[in-house]
Amino acid sequence: MAATAVAGADGPPLAVSSVAAAPAPPAEDPEPPTPASAALAPAPLSAARPARLPLARVKALIKADPDVTLASQEAVFILARAAELFVETIAKDAYIYAQQGKRKTLQRKDLGTLD
Repeated sequence: MAATAVAGADGPPLAVSSVAAAPAPPAEDPEPPTPASAALAPAPLSAARPARLPLARVKALIKADPDVTLASQEAVFILARAAELFVETIAKDAYIYAQQGKRKTLQRKDLGTLD
């Protein structure tokens, strides 16, 4: 209970009343509830593990370049993520190429010209 004083025109309080604080209305959820199957969807990569490549190895590779003096953790993470996406893209393309040849095993020729 909160006590409030109501001031008159002259300035002194005219009356003091006890007013119970009204409960706040429940917050409305702007989005409808999701179905159970959507809640069981796999978590994105960032929630499960931030990077698949070991960041210490990526940082060691960065430091191997004589032109690089400092590398922030953010730069190491971005380069690791870019390398992951590159390898994933190459692997998917090679797999599609192998499927076109009716094979399940990847061969060097599936990766393109590496000579």
